[in-house]
Amino acid sequence: MSDGDAARNQRPRDTTRASGPRDTTLADGPLGGLRIVDLTSVIMGPFATHILADLGADVIKVEAPEGDSLRHYRPLRSPGMAGNILNLHRNKRSIVLDLKSADGRQALDRLIATADVLVHSLRPATIGRLGYDYERVRRLAPDIIYCGAYGFGADGPYADKAAYDDLIQAGSGLADLHGRVHGEPGYAPTVVCDKLAGQAIATAVTAALLQRERGGGGQAIEVPMMETAIEFNLVEHMFGFAFEPPADRAGFPRVLNRQRRPYRTADGWACILPYSDRNWSDFYAFIGRPEFANDPRFATLPERVANIGVLYGLIVEEAPNHTTAEWVAFCDRASIPCMPVLALDDLPDDRHIQAVGLFTVMEHPTEGAYRAIRRPVNYSAAPFRIRRHAPRLGQHTAEVLAELGLGPDDTQHPTDTGAEQRREPTETGGNR
Repeated sequence: MSDGDAARNQRPRDTTRASGPRDTTLADGPLGGLRIVDLTSVIMGPFATHILADLGADVIKVEAPEGDSLRHYRPLRSPGMAGNILNLHRNKRSIVLDLKSADGRQALDRLIATADVLVHSLRPATIGRLGYDYERVRRLAPDIIYCGAYGFGADGPYADKAAYDDLIQAGSGLADLHGRVHGEPGYAPTVVCDKLAGQAIATAVTAALLQRERGGGGQAIEVPMMETAIEFNLVEHMFGFAFEPPADRAGFPRVLNRQRRPYRTADGWACILPYSDRNWSDFYAFIGRPEFANDPRFATLPERVANIGVLYGLIVEEAPNHTTAEWVAFCDRASIPCMPVLALDDLPDDRHIQAVGLFTVMEHPTEGAYRAIRRPVNYSAAPFRIRRHAPRLGQHTAEVLAELGLGPDDTQHPTDTGAEQRREPTETGGNR
């Protein structure tokens, strides 16, 4: 580290930027009292700011007059209030700014000057043309944490490619993993790369905020989807490919075995996963196949992994001899990992999920009853709560502009979409 770097890291955090009212305090969570300007849309960026908002931050979602496209998916009860956003956009405030207009950009400049963090999901060239690259933003707020959530790293030849989850699954090796198992490439039936990048964004922003509090100042963060997904995929699949020259091709054999799947029982499907030496010994005894216990092919974990197809085939053969409940009862007694295959629609009825209160039925001021999913991570000093239900498009435009000293006449479009006064969330049923 140079003397200049050391001196910069010792400087106290810059407090000269404008300071506007905050919608949160430390009582709202670990990030209470911090303001985040959210220039993201659809899932990747909004999932990141969803995490940060649930942790207490004042997340101000800046939307174009037409709103985030995810707002308009059916089914819905009111225009612009699709079911997916009821949890994704909660604890945030929505403002409408037309960033193609001078007035809209002026308002955003004023907002950025009060912010701790700016997160955007535009391509590097696009955000630059709009006038909100890091160099200009840091002139508005010298100690801001500036996070660019990109499809690809800004220094590579793919920087200006459009990026969607399917594209990243294809480019990161995830689709190839499906092909290794099933014979042809395929996509996971979930936007896994979007959500993975969202988690990475939230982690990166939180770490940068900590560094700033330690005197490191503001900085720019780049979170590229493709590179993030590649690292994620290779955690276990690097395998022998980690060595140079490679000792084997990339791919973890146990995970890529075609027999690694839920198993058909006498009345349904279950995950049955003996893993340890003791697990397998108990499993052999339960199914009446003691000869496997003395077979050197399965004596230790490395040998079992090398011959895992045989053991998975044994489970395929034996699983239909018992009901799912019988498998769960035996495996729980023997501490063997086992779980029935639960349908998405049945998750709220699972006895464990009910006991931990993951789902609660809430009452939205305009959308009525809806199923809320609490933040899974628990903080003893900051219990989770929904401070604000998901906002309607532009619901808080007038409120935020007023905090910035601006009025409705300072923008060239409606500042509100008929927002009612803020109501505290209320429960109507479900489990806490």
